[in-house]
Amino acid sequence: STFLIVRAGVRVLGGCAGDMEEKARQLLLLAAVAGVGAAFGALSTAAVFSFLSRAKRREGYVRKLLESNGGAGGPHAGSTGPGARLHDSSDLLSDEVVAEQLTRNIQFFGVESQKKVTESFVVVVGLGGVGSHAASMLLRSGVGRLLLVDFDQVSLSSLNRHAVATREDVGTPKAYCLKKHFSLIYPECQIEARVQLYDSSAEDEILSGQPDFVLDCIDNIDTKVSLLAACVRRGLRVLSAMGAGARADPTRIRVADLRESSNDPLSRAVRYRLKKDHGIEGGIPVVFSMEKPKAKLLPFQGSKEEETPSDYQIVPGFRVRIIPVLGTIPAIFGQVMASYVVTQLAQLDFQTEPIVNLDLDHYRVLHHRLLEHEELIYGSAKQVLVDAEEVMYIVKELWRGRSARDQNMKDTGRKMWRSVNELMLVRWDKSKSAGVSNLILLKFSEADAHESTTLDQIKDEEPEFHAMVSRVLKRAETEFAL
Repeated sequence: STFLIVRAGVRVLGGCAGDMEEKARQLLLLAAVAGVGAAFGALSTAAVFSFLSRAKRREGYVRKLLESNGGAGGPHAGSTGPGARLHDSSDLLSDEVVAEQLTRNIQFFGVESQKKVTESFVVVVGLGGVGSHAASMLLRSGVGRLLLVDFDQVSLSSLNRHAVATREDVGTPKAYCLKKHFSLIYPECQIEARVQLYDSSAEDEILSGQPDFVLDCIDNIDTKVSLLAACVRRGLRVLSAMGAGARADPTRIRVADLRESSNDPLSRAVRYRLKKDHGIEGGIPVVFSMEKPKAKLLPFQGSKEEETPSDYQIVPGFRVRIIPVLGTIPAIFGQVMASYVVTQLAQLDFQTEPIVNLDLDHYRVLHHRLLEHEELIYGSAKQVLVDAEEVMYIVKELWRGRSARDQNMKDTGRKMWRSVNELMLVRWDKSKSAGVSNLILLKFSEADAHESTTLDQIKDEEPEFHAMVSRVLKRAETEFAL
């Protein structure tokens, strides 16, 4: 800087005397710029050293976390006992590295809601195409503690759908494989990996510690039913994955009660077994595809004529025939499961899309029936402020295709009103117009009874029903900005 300003000064002084005053001002300006540049350089150097120092501290911090979390996996990974905590998840967000890594989630949920996620404990049973993707996104979303359970190993053919496995991981237990990769992504998470088959004898070992959520990603009916029944018996929140194989259409994937799942042989078998063996008829949310399977199990082909499928079973009772799988579909199943669980943990309120098998003609019938009812009761249909499209919203989104007096989620599925033969829309408050926030869906007999009573009577005699309907209609007001 000094050399440059001297050269500039020589050139300036070499000019005519009449320009001396102007040249002097230029010299002063150059000196000032040089001074600022020197100061800026010093500050920049200090900032660089500060950054390097911080980076070095972070590097040591992450290395220490990796060591305390059982390294990168291996046969001793996940040796911590149930209930043990290697890191205090209650203050993870106060760490600058963690807070920066979870910035987008914090911006989405807010600090307090993200803290609920960070302090949570989730069990994932089954770590294949569905479970590995679900576990991966739970980790990336900041879940503070994960228990990963699977008895199987990574195979070469599973790489088309596994979330993190590479060819180097082939032959490695899936649980250890995930822990190895997860420890590099979010080392603050307490990860326990168990190479274990879930069955009734493992219930206490796997479901102890009061997990905030359990993800069932098992593809075997016996173990699946056993896990779901145990979760219901213990009062644990559980989300179950149904069949993801032999499907191709991502737009048909849904989250609903087990009793509402359709076109899925696995759902049908699980429903039957839960009811028959455990008396459980519903109340379990599942991820399933409404698409009919595109392919069937491939035939068994042994290397010798005398061999049978049982000769190839890793575990007795598990299938050996292959289900063709488009890798993207189980991945989407897993992402859907993770999204559902994280939002539940963060207590983010949203309504899943109801499974209502009605077409537009059904909604037109309901609209026409409303017009006729208005003319009969009020002498005119001028107070009807909805069309067929808005009727669709009211019936499907607000009342989920069934009577307002039949909203218990356990009364879904086969008992759900899948036609409009016995349903109609009527005003909730008879003093107000028949608008989107003042219509309820009832059976014919219920509608007649409703027309002969008042809201005050309902509020006094059925306070819970009154509160429920008011809450649902308030949602319509909010969503339509009324």
